[in-house]
Amino acid sequence: MSVVDEIKTKLDIVDVVSEYVALRKSGRNYTGFCPFHPNVRTPAFVVFPDTQSWHCFGACGMGGDVFSFVMKQENMEFSEALQLLAKRAGVELAPRSPAETAEEKRKERLREINVAAAQYFHNLLLQSEEGARAREYLARRGIASETISAFQLGYALDAWEALKGHLVGRGYQAADILTAGLIIEREGGGYYDRFRGRLIFPIRDMRGQVIGFGGRVLDDGLPKYLNSPRTPLFDKSSVLYGIDLAKGAIRRENMAVIVEGYMDVLMAHQHGIANVVASMGTALTEAQLRLLKRLTKKFTLALDADAAGDQATLRGLAVARETLDRQIVPVPTPRGLISYEGRLDAEIRIITLPEGKDPDEVIRESSDGWNELVQAALPVVDYYFEAFTSDLDLTSAKGKSEAVRRLLPIIREITDSTEQTHYVQKLS
Repeated sequence: MSVVDEIKTKLDIVDVVSEYVALRKSGRNYTGFCPFHPNVRTPAFVVFPDTQSWHCFGACGMGGDVFSFVMKQENMEFSEALQLLAKRAGVELAPRSPAETAEEKRKERLREINVAAAQYFHNLLLQSEEGARAREYLARRGIASETISAFQLGYALDAWEALKGHLVGRGYQAADILTAGLIIEREGGGYYDRFRGRLIFPIRDMRGQVIGFGGRVLDDGLPKYLNSPRTPLFDKSSVLYGIDLAKGAIRRENMAVIVEGYMDVLMAHQHGIANVVASMGTALTEAQLRLLKRLTKKFTLALDADAAGDQATLRGLAVARETLDRQIVPVPTPRGLISYEGRLDAEIRIITLPEGKDPDEVIRESSDGWNELVQAALPVVDYYFEAFTSDLDLTSAKGKSEAVRRLLPIIREITDSTEQTHYVQKLS
Protein backbone atom coordinates (compact mmCIF):
# COMPACT_ATOMS: atom_id res chain seq x y z
CA MET A 1 0.00 0.00 0.00
CA SER A 2 1.35 3.43 -0.94
CA VAL A 3 1.66 6.14 1.67
CA VAL A 4 -1.12 8.08 -0.09
CA ASP A 5 -3.49 5.12 0.14
CA GLU A 6 -2.54 4.58 3.78
CA ILE A 7 -3.42 8.18 4.59
CA LYS A 8 -6.75 7.86 2.78
CA THR A 9 -7.68 4.72 4.72
CA LYS A 10 -6.98 6.45 8.03
CA LEU A 11 -8.89 9.64 7.26
CA ASP A 12 -12.59 10.19 6.64
CA ILE A 13 -13.08 12.79 3.93
CA VAL A 14 -16.27 13.95 5.66
CA ASP A 15 -14.30 14.91 8.78
CA VAL A 16 -11.67 16.76 6.76
CA VAL A 17 -14.12 18.67 4.56
CA SER A 18 -16.32 19.52 7.56
CA GLU A 19 -13.52 21.69 8.92
CA TYR A 20 -13.99 24.00 5.92
CA VAL A 21 -17.59 23.48 4.77
CA ALA A 22 -20.83 23.20 6.76
CA LEU A 23 -22.18 19.81 5.66
CA ARG A 24 -25.64 18.29 6.08
CA LYS A 25 -26.41 14.61 5.74
CA SER A 26 -28.52 13.84 2.69
CA GLY A 27 -29.21 10.12 2.39
CA ARG A 28 -25.88 8.31 2.17
CA ASN A 29 -24.00 11.50 1.27
CA TYR A 30 -23.37 15.01 2.62
CA THR A 31 -24.14 18.33 0.95
CA GLY A 32 -23.10 21.94 1.41
CA PHE A 33 -22.25 25.14 -0.42
CA CYS A 34 -19.20 24.87 -2.63
CA PRO A 35 -16.23 26.82 -1.21
CA PHE A 36 -14.69 27.27 -4.65
CA HIS A 37 -17.24 29.52 -6.34
CA PRO A 38 -19.87 32.09 -5.26
CA ASN A 39 -23.12 30.36 -4.33
CA VAL A 40 -25.46 30.90 -1.40
CA ARG A 41 -28.63 29.45 -2.92
CA THR A 42 -28.06 25.84 -3.85
CA PRO A 43 -25.98 23.35 -1.83
CA ALA A 44 -24.49 21.73 -4.92
CA PHE A 45 -21.31 20.53 -3.20
CA VAL A 46 -21.55 16.80 -2.38
CA VAL A 47 -19.23 14.58 -0.34
CA PHE A 48 -19.48 10.83 -0.97
CA PRO A 49 -18.34 8.78 2.06
CA ASP A 50 -18.56 5.48 0.14
CA THR A 51 -15.98 6.56 -2.42
CA GLN A 52 -14.19 9.08 -0.18
CA SER A 53 -14.62 11.73 -2.86
CA TRP A 54 -16.29 15.09 -3.45
CA HIS A 55 -17.87 16.87 -6.40
CA CYS A 56 -19.49 20.22 -7.10
CA PHE A 57 -22.55 19.94 -9.32
CA GLY A 58 -22.70 23.73 -9.61
CA ALA A 59 -20.76 26.34 -11.54
CA CYS A 60 -17.21 25.12 -11.03
CA GLY A 61 -17.85 21.40 -11.61
CA MET A 62 -14.73 20.42 -9.71
CA GLY A 63 -14.20 17.24 -7.76
CA GLY A 64 -11.65 14.79 -6.45
CA ASP A 65 -10.38 13.12 -3.30
CA VAL A 66 -9.26 14.41 0.08
CA PHE A 67 -5.88 15.45 -1.33
CA SER A 68 -7.32 17.53 -4.16
CA PHE A 69 -9.75 19.20 -1.74
CA VAL A 70 -7.04 20.23 0.72
CA MET A 71 -4.74 21.37 -2.10
CA LYS A 72 -7.50 23.57 -3.51
CA GLN A 73 -8.74 24.86 -0.17
CA GLU A 74 -5.32 25.60 1.30
CA ASN A 75 -3.64 26.66 -1.97
CA MET A 76 -1.06 23.92 -1.48
CA GLU A 77 1.09 21.86 -3.75
CA PHE A 78 0.69 18.08 -3.46
CA SER A 79 3.83 17.72 -1.36
CA GLU A 80 2.49 20.24 1.16
CA ALA A 81 -0.91 18.53 1.35
CA LEU A 82 0.85 15.21 1.82
CA GLN A 83 2.74 16.57 4.83
CA LEU A 84 -0.42 18.07 6.36
CA LEU A 85 -2.64 15.02 5.89
CA ALA A 86 0.08 12.57 6.94
CA LYS A 87 0.44 14.42 10.22
CA ARG A 88 -3.32 14.40 10.73
CA ALA A 89 -3.53 10.68 9.95
CA GLY A 90 -0.55 9.79 12.11
CA VAL A 91 1.32 8.36 9.15
CA GLU A 92 5.08 8.71 9.17
CA LEU A 93 6.60 9.80 5.90
CA ALA A 94 10.01 8.65 4.79
CA PRO A 95 12.62 10.54 6.80
CA ARG A 96 14.31 13.42 5.06
CA SER A 97 17.98 13.23 4.27
CA PRO A 98 20.39 15.32 6.37
CA ALA A 99 20.79 17.66 3.40
CA GLU A 100 17.01 18.15 3.08
CA THR A 101 16.68 18.77 6.82
CA ALA A 102 19.49 21.32 6.74
CA GLU A 103 17.94 23.09 3.75
CA GLU A 104 14.55 23.33 5.47
CA LYS A 105 16.17 24.76 8.60
CA ARG A 106 17.99 27.32 6.46
CA LYS A 107 14.74 28.37 4.79
CA GLU A 108 13.06 28.70 8.17
CA ARG A 109 15.85 31.06 9.31
CA LEU A 110 15.35 33.13 6.16
CA ARG A 111 11.59 33.31 6.81
CA GLU A 112 12.28 34.56 10.34
CA ILE A 113 14.69 37.18 9.02
CA ASN A 114 12.12 38.39 6.46
CA VAL A 115 9.43 38.65 9.13
CA ALA A 116 11.77 40.63 11.39
CA ALA A 117 12.79 42.92 8.52
CA ALA A 118 9.18 43.55 7.46
CA GLN A 119 8.20 44.51 11.00
CA TYR A 120 11.27 46.75 11.33
CA PHE A 121 10.48 48.57 8.08
CA HIS A 122 6.81 48.88 9.07
CA ASN A 123 7.62 50.40 12.45
CA LEU A 124 9.96 52.91 10.81
CA LEU A 125 7.23 53.99 8.41
CA LEU A 126 4.67 54.46 11.17
CA GLN A 127 6.80 55.89 13.96
CA SER A 128 10.14 57.36 12.84
CA GLU A 129 10.89 60.97 11.96
CA GLU A 130 12.77 59.76 8.90
CA GLY A 131 9.68 57.91 7.74
CA ALA A 132 7.69 61.15 7.52
CA ARG A 133 8.50 61.67 3.85
CA ALA A 134 7.28 58.16 3.03
CA ARG A 135 4.08 58.85 4.98
CA GLU A 136 3.66 62.11 3.06
CA TYR A 137 4.22 60.31 -0.25
CA LEU A 138 1.55 57.72 0.58
CA ALA A 139 -0.85 60.47 1.64
CA ARG A 140 -0.31 62.24 -1.69
CA ARG A 141 -1.03 58.99 -3.49
CA GLY A 142 -4.24 58.56 -1.50
CA ILE A 143 -3.17 55.41 0.36
CA ALA A 144 -5.19 55.00 3.58
CA SER A 145 -3.77 53.87 6.91
CA GLU A 146 -5.83 50.67 6.71
CA THR A 147 -4.16 49.81 3.41
CA ILE A 148 -0.73 50.55 4.87
CA SER A 149 -1.45 48.10 7.68
CA ALA A 150 -3.05 45.43 5.49
CA PHE A 151 0.00 45.30 3.20
CA GLN A 152 2.48 46.05 6.04
CA LEU A 153 4.14 48.81 4.04
CA GLY A 154 7.43 50.05 5.43
CA TYR A 155 10.31 52.46 5.11
CA ALA A 156 14.04 51.76 4.82
CA LEU A 157 16.28 54.38 6.40
CA ASP A 158 18.65 56.22 4.10
CA ALA A 159 21.61 54.66 5.89
CA TRP A 160 24.18 52.06 4.94
CA GLU A 161 23.85 49.57 7.79
CA ALA A 162 20.60 50.32 9.62
CA LEU A 163 18.79 47.07 8.82
CA LYS A 164 21.93 44.98 9.11
CA GLY A 165 22.63 46.41 12.56
CA HIS A 166 19.06 45.79 13.68
CA LEU A 167 19.01 42.17 12.54
CA VAL A 168 22.48 41.32 13.83
CA GLY A 169 21.44 42.89 17.12
CA ARG A 170 18.56 40.43 17.24
CA GLY A 171 20.94 37.51 16.88
CA TYR A 172 20.81 36.79 13.14
CA GLN A 173 24.01 35.98 11.27
CA ALA A 174 25.22 38.31 8.51
CA ALA A 175 25.66 35.32 6.19
CA ASP A 176 21.95 34.46 6.54
CA ILE A 177 20.89 38.09 6.08
CA LEU A 178 22.97 38.11 2.90
CA THR A 179 21.29 34.91 1.68
CA ALA A 180 17.90 36.53 2.36
CA GLY A 181 18.90 39.27 -0.10
CA LEU A 182 18.65 42.10 2.42
CA ILE A 183 22.31 43.11 2.45
CA ILE A 184 25.10 43.25 -0.13
CA GLU A 185 28.71 42.22 0.39
CA ARG A 186 31.34 44.93 -0.06
CA GLU A 187 34.33 44.16 -2.25
CA GLY A 188 36.69 45.09 0.55
CA GLY A 189 34.78 43.14 3.18
CA GLY A 190 31.71 43.84 5.27
CA TYR A 191 28.12 44.42 4.20
CA TYR A 192 25.65 47.23 3.50
CA ASP A 193 21.85 47.40 3.28
CA ARG A 194 20.27 46.69 -0.10
CA PHE A 195 17.24 48.91 0.56
CA ARG A 196 18.03 52.49 1.60
CA GLY A 197 15.75 55.52 1.63
CA ARG A 198 12.88 53.61 0.01
CA LEU A 199 9.22 52.88 0.56
CA ILE A 200 9.10 49.14 1.22
CA PHE A 201 6.56 46.61 -0.09
CA PRO A 202 6.84 43.19 1.59
CA ILE A 203 6.14 40.49 -1.00
CA ARG A 204 4.26 37.43 0.22
CA ASP A 205 3.54 34.01 -1.22
CA MET A 206 0.09 32.47 -1.56
CA ARG A 207 0.08 31.51 2.12
CA GLY A 208 1.02 34.97 3.35
CA GLN A 209 4.66 34.30 4.20
CA VAL A 210 7.11 37.15 3.52
CA ILE A 211 9.49 35.90 0.85
CA GLY A 212 10.99 39.13 -0.50
CA PHE A 213 10.72 42.90 -0.74
CA GLY A 214 10.24 45.67 -3.24
CA GLY A 215 11.42 49.23 -2.65
CA ARG A 216 10.48 52.53 -4.33
CA VAL A 217 12.61 55.67 -4.23
CA LEU A 218 10.95 58.83 -2.93
CA ASP A 219 12.96 61.20 -5.11
CA ASP A 220 14.36 61.09 -8.63
CA GLY A 221 16.93 58.42 -7.84
CA LEU A 222 17.44 55.29 -9.91
CA PRO A 223 16.42 52.58 -10.11
CA LYS A 224 12.89 53.76 -9.35
CA TYR A 225 11.98 50.29 -8.10
CA LEU A 226 14.33 47.75 -6.57
CA ASN A 227 13.40 44.17 -5.73
CA SER A 228 15.01 41.43 -3.70
CA PRO A 229 17.42 39.29 -5.71
CA ARG A 230 16.70 35.64 -6.32
CA THR A 231 16.99 33.75 -3.02
CA PRO A 232 16.04 30.28 -1.73
CA LEU A 233 12.61 31.81 -0.95
CA PHE A 234 12.12 34.44 -3.65
CA ASP A 235 12.00 34.37 -7.43
CA LYS A 236 10.29 37.41 -8.94
CA SER A 237 9.17 35.44 -11.97
CA SER A 238 7.16 32.96 -9.91
CA VAL A 239 5.20 35.22 -7.56
CA LEU A 240 2.48 37.85 -7.93
CA TYR A 241 2.26 40.81 -5.57
CA GLY A 242 -0.90 40.75 -3.48
CA ILE A 243 -1.76 37.11 -4.20
CA ASP A 244 -2.15 36.34 -0.49
CA LEU A 245 -4.87 38.98 -0.07
CA ALA A 246 -6.43 38.50 -3.51
CA LYS A 247 -6.86 34.72 -3.59
CA GLY A 248 -10.28 34.69 -1.89
CA ALA A 249 -11.74 37.31 -4.21
CA ILE A 250 -10.23 35.63 -7.28
CA ARG A 251 -12.02 32.43 -6.34
CA ARG A 252 -15.31 34.17 -5.55
CA GLU A 253 -15.33 36.19 -8.76
CA ASN A 254 -13.70 33.44 -10.81
CA MET A 255 -11.36 35.95 -12.42
CA ALA A 256 -7.91 37.40 -11.78
CA VAL A 257 -7.00 40.88 -12.97
CA ILE A 258 -3.26 41.25 -13.54
CA VAL A 259 -1.72 44.71 -13.36
CA GLU A 260 1.89 45.87 -13.43
CA GLY A 261 2.71 47.74 -10.23
CA TYR A 262 2.50 47.70 -6.47
CA MET A 263 0.50 50.93 -6.24
CA ASP A 264 -2.09 49.57 -8.67
CA VAL A 265 -2.76 46.67 -6.31
CA LEU A 266 -2.91 48.90 -3.22
CA MET A 267 -5.45 51.26 -4.77
CA ALA A 268 -7.58 48.42 -6.13
CA HIS A 269 -7.82 46.68 -2.77
CA GLN A 270 -8.47 49.99 -1.01
CA HIS A 271 -11.52 50.48 -3.23
CA GLY A 272 -12.84 46.98 -2.60
CA ILE A 273 -11.53 45.53 -5.87
CA ALA A 274 -9.72 42.61 -4.32
CA ASN A 275 -9.15 40.21 -7.24
CA VAL A 276 -6.15 42.22 -8.48
CA VAL A 277 -2.50 41.10 -8.42
CA ALA A 278 0.68 42.58 -9.91
CA SER A 279 3.37 41.04 -12.07
CA MET A 280 5.80 43.64 -10.63
CA GLY A 281 6.81 45.05 -13.97
CA THR A 282 7.68 41.80 -15.71
CA ALA A 283 6.01 40.03 -18.61
CA LEU A 284 3.72 37.23 -17.49
CA THR A 285 5.59 34.03 -16.82
CA GLU A 286 4.59 30.39 -16.87
CA ALA A 287 5.14 30.11 -13.12
CA GLN A 288 2.84 33.07 -12.43
CA LEU A 289 0.07 31.64 -14.60
CA ARG A 290 0.39 28.23 -12.99
CA LEU A 291 0.01 29.94 -9.61
CA LEU A 292 -3.20 31.65 -10.73
CA LYS A 293 -4.54 28.47 -12.34
CA ARG A 294 -5.00 27.09 -8.85
CA LEU A 295 -7.62 29.80 -8.28
CA THR A 296 -9.29 30.54 -11.64
CA LYS A 297 -9.22 29.93 -15.38
CA LYS A 298 -10.16 33.48 -16.32
CA PHE A 299 -7.41 36.07 -16.66
CA THR A 300 -7.75 39.75 -17.51
CA LEU A 301 -4.60 41.77 -18.23
CA ALA A 302 -4.56 45.53 -17.74
CA LEU A 303 -2.17 47.00 -20.31
CA ASP A 304 -0.96 50.56 -20.75
CA ALA A 305 -2.46 52.32 -23.76
CA ASP A 306 0.89 52.16 -25.59
CA ALA A 307 1.58 48.50 -24.79
CA ALA A 308 -0.08 47.03 -27.90
CA GLY A 309 2.54 45.14 -29.86
CA ASP A 310 5.13 45.61 -27.13
CA GLN A 311 7.42 42.58 -27.10
CA ALA A 312 7.02 42.10 -23.34
CA THR A 313 3.26 42.04 -23.84
CA LEU A 314 3.54 39.52 -26.66
CA ARG A 315 5.89 37.33 -24.64
CA GLY A 316 3.58 37.39 -21.64
CA LEU A 317 0.53 36.46 -23.66
CA ALA A 318 2.41 33.77 -25.57
CA VAL A 319 3.27 32.13 -22.25
CA ALA A 320 -0.45 31.48 -21.80
CA ARG A 321 -0.48 29.21 -24.84
CA GLU A 322 2.29 27.11 -23.34
CA THR A 323 0.89 27.07 -19.80
CA LEU A 324 -2.89 26.89 -19.88
CA ASP A 325 -4.94 23.81 -20.64
CA ARG A 326 -6.57 23.37 -24.02
CA GLN A 327 -9.86 24.87 -25.19
CA ILE A 328 -10.81 26.94 -28.23
CA VAL A 329 -9.29 30.29 -27.40
CA PRO A 330 -6.82 32.41 -29.37
CA VAL A 331 -3.48 33.44 -27.91
CA PRO A 332 -0.70 35.45 -29.54
CA THR A 333 2.72 34.09 -30.37
CA PRO A 334 5.89 36.16 -29.81
CA ARG A 335 5.71 37.13 -33.49
CA GLY A 336 2.33 38.73 -32.94
CA LEU A 337 0.46 35.82 -34.52
CA ILE A 338 -2.48 34.05 -32.99
CA SER A 339 -2.78 30.32 -32.46
CA TYR A 340 -6.14 28.76 -31.75
CA GLU A 341 -5.59 25.83 -29.42
CA GLY A 342 -8.14 23.05 -29.25
CA ARG A 343 -10.06 23.10 -25.99
CA LEU A 344 -7.98 25.51 -23.94
CA ASP A 345 -9.79 25.49 -20.61
CA ALA A 346 -9.15 29.16 -19.91
CA GLU A 347 -10.17 32.63 -20.98
CA ILE A 348 -7.81 35.56 -21.53
CA ARG A 349 -9.01 39.13 -21.97
CA ILE A 350 -7.22 42.44 -22.33
CA ILE A 351 -8.02 45.82 -20.75
CA THR A 352 -6.57 48.78 -22.63
CA LEU A 353 -6.22 51.70 -20.25
CA PRO A 354 -6.92 55.33 -21.17
CA GLU A 355 -3.94 57.16 -22.66
CA GLY A 356 -1.38 58.16 -20.05
CA LYS A 357 -3.13 56.48 -17.12
CA ASP A 358 -2.36 53.42 -15.05
CA PRO A 359 -4.86 51.35 -13.00
CA ASP A 360 -4.02 53.32 -9.85
CA GLU A 361 -5.15 56.59 -11.47
CA VAL A 362 -8.24 55.09 -13.10
CA ILE A 363 -9.43 53.54 -9.84
CA ARG A 364 -8.75 56.73 -7.85
CA GLU A 365 -10.88 58.71 -10.28
CA SER A 366 -13.73 56.19 -10.38
CA SER A 367 -13.95 52.59 -9.25
CA ASP A 368 -17.07 52.31 -11.40
CA GLY A 369 -15.02 53.45 -14.38
CA TRP A 370 -12.49 50.73 -13.64
CA ASN A 371 -15.22 48.09 -13.40
CA GLU A 372 -16.55 49.22 -16.77
CA LEU A 373 -13.10 48.75 -18.30
CA VAL A 374 -12.91 45.24 -16.84
CA GLN A 375 -16.35 44.37 -18.21
CA ALA A 376 -15.36 45.73 -21.63
CA ALA A 377 -12.08 43.79 -21.76
CA LEU A 378 -11.46 42.30 -25.20
CA PRO A 379 -10.70 38.68 -26.10
CA VAL A 380 -7.11 38.57 -27.31
CA VAL A 381 -7.96 38.23 -31.02
CA ASP A 382 -10.21 41.29 -30.90
CA TYR A 383 -7.50 43.09 -28.97
CA TYR A 384 -5.00 42.44 -31.73
CA PHE A 385 -7.49 43.44 -34.41
CA GLU A 386 -7.71 46.83 -32.72
CA ALA A 387 -4.01 47.12 -31.95
CA PHE A 388 -2.86 46.21 -35.47
CA THR A 389 -5.30 48.52 -37.27
CA SER A 390 -5.34 51.57 -34.99
CA ASP A 391 -2.85 53.43 -37.21
CA LEU A 392 -4.61 52.59 -40.50
CA ASP A 393 -7.29 54.37 -42.50
CA LEU A 394 -9.69 51.50 -43.07
CA THR A 395 -11.86 53.60 -45.36
CA SER A 396 -9.09 53.58 -47.98
CA ALA A 397 -8.07 50.69 -50.22
CA LYS A 398 -4.48 51.05 -49.07
CA GLY A 399 -5.48 50.88 -45.41
CA LYS A 400 -7.64 47.81 -45.95
CA SER A 401 -4.87 46.11 -47.90
CA GLU A 402 -2.38 46.72 -45.10
CA ALA A 403 -4.88 45.45 -42.51
CA VAL A 404 -5.28 42.23 -44.48
CA ARG A 405 -1.51 41.86 -44.72
CA ARG A 406 -1.09 42.23 -40.96
CA LEU A 407 -4.04 40.19 -39.79
CA LEU A 408 -4.39 37.41 -42.36
CA PRO A 409 -1.58 35.35 -40.77
CA ILE A 410 -3.46 35.57 -37.49
CA ILE A 411 -6.73 34.43 -39.04
CA ARG A 412 -4.99 31.56 -40.85
CA GLU A 413 -3.87 30.12 -37.52
CA ILE A 414 -7.48 29.89 -36.31
CA THR A 415 -8.50 26.27 -36.79
CA ASP A 416 -12.15 26.56 -35.76
CA SER A 417 -14.04 27.28 -38.99
CA THR A 418 -16.88 29.23 -37.36
CA GLU A 419 -14.50 31.52 -35.53
CA GLN A 420 -12.35 31.90 -38.61
CA THR A 421 -15.35 32.95 -40.69
CA HIS A 422 -16.30 35.50 -38.03
CA TYR A 423 -12.90 37.18 -38.17
CA VAL A 424 -12.68 37.03 -41.98
CA GLN A 425 -15.99 38.88 -42.13
CA LYS A 426 -14.72 41.36 -39.56
CA LEU A 427 -11.66 42.02 -41.71
CA SER A 428 -13.62 42.50 -44.95
